[in-house]
Amino acid sequence: MANMGVGILKGLRVTLTHFINTYIEDLRYAGRRYFNQDIFEERQGLKATGAYTVQYPEEKIAVPERFRFVPFLVVNDQDMDNPGMEWCTACGICSKVCPPQCIWIVQENDAKTGRPIPRSEAFYIDIDICMNCGYCAEFCPFDSIKMDHDYELASYDRTRSHIHGKDKLNKPFSYWRSIAPTRATEEAEARGGWEHKDVLKAKSKAAAAEAKKVAATTAPAVSTPATSATVEAVEATPAATPVASPGASTPEERKAKREAALAKKRASQESQN
Repeated sequence: MANMGVGILKGLRVTLTHFINTYIEDLRYAGRRYFNQDIFEERQGLKATGAYTVQYPEEKIAVPERFRFVPFLVVNDQDMDNPGMEWCTACGICSKVCPPQCIWIVQENDAKTGRPIPRSEAFYIDIDICMNCGYCAEFCPFDSIKMDHDYELASYDRTRSHIHGKDKLNKPFSYWRSIAPTRATEEAEARGGWEHKDVLKAKSKAAAAEAKKVAATTAPAVSTPATSATVEAVEATPAATPVASPGASTPEERKAKREAALAKKRASQESQN
């Protein structure tokens, strides 16, 4: 009987604490939270105490960086040589790990060979089914899918408006940096730069091709093989008579010397026998 009503008293203590802290916070900021954005975000941040009222939609709660809502696809806007390049390679990992199975991907095929290429032809997310768990962004090996902060997605049509395609999902990388600067910086440090590794690979390949081209233009000229017409012209030209250099022996003299040397060698072998 002694513990009767203890739980009720603890709950009332929590309620009374929030009630008192509400007035303490109001006196602390004295209305400044409506005129200073920094104070407004602090007042409605994770460390705020007490109850407060937000005059939505004129006022909006400052969304923390770790907030998760409907995913979006990252599109490159850091490299002007490859503007609009999608980071998604249509690997399908996000759709496999998605608990409610709300992601559908159609991989694009090459127009000439018909073989699949690392790019998505279509990408759909049903936002009515999405549970905002963030598994797709967590398991994506290319950092190409992120969790958005835009939670104002209500509409009167749920048959088409709530199935987002690439026209709604594609957003520039600068947008991701604006809503999650800390996370974006950490990922860039782990990746080795702000650009995607496919962009860096393409840049390295282009630089190597340019260096090879420069080396080929600065190398000494190599004589080209003679064409058939040139060969026929050379064959038709009479061969020039060789001119003996001063002091050189004639073929007859060289033949006589060889015969004399052979005779001398035979005579030496007969005397030894």
